[in-house]
Amino acid sequence: MSDALVSGLESAGYYAETASSGEEGFYLVHKLRPDLLLLDLTLPHRNGLEILRQLRQDGIDLRVLILTSHNTVEDRVEGLKTGADDYLGKPFSFPELVARIDALLRRMLPTSDPGPLRIGDLTLDLRTQSAARNGQPLDLTQREFDLLLYLTQNRGRIVSREMLARDIWRETSRFTPINNVIDVQIARLRRKIDDPFSVKLLQTVRGLGFCLREP
Repeated sequence: MSDALVSGLESAGYYAETASSGEEGFYLVHKLRPDLLLLDLTLPHRNGLEILRQLRQDGIDLRVLILTSHNTVEDRVEGLKTGADDYLGKPFSFPELVARIDALLRRMLPTSDPGPLRIGDLTLDLRTQSAARNGQPLDLTQREFDLLLYLTQNRGRIVSREMLARDIWRETSRFTPINNVIDVQIARLRRKIDDPFSVKLLQTVRGLGFCLREP
């Protein structure tokens, strides 16, 4: 359905990006800062309402339209209370979807700057795509920044190589080469964000993945 939806939205004059999982969608919203999010509640790996709740807690001010087959009064009330701006049950008419999108975008207010993401003395500025630790700028490549952003958004949680391959590299292969690439990138990132400092943030959890923890 996502491909048909994107095609229809682009024909209606919108630019659209899709995510195959809740984790990827959460990452893309932080990275791309879209004007509007079409959110399905039944996403793999992370629940849609959980994503919406975290986005609002992070201060992300964008319009959110929930698209879902969960369409009881209780479902709609919960979605709106969590932070959605509108709610459209499946199946839906595409002209109605476009009309609702247009209405939401017309009501847009100037977005507030949520400020940098922080974990300990590490800060990420999403506007400038830059990072610093203890006030010292970190010289990161775009890939390293994307990787650090993803880990920061999932701080305190174990992030597997499979999650990184899927959501950062857009790679679904389970073969070893992509794992090797991920390990090299993690090592490079660790040298920049941890090695010069006494307190280490990025941890390897043997057999499971990686975790960025609060000090």
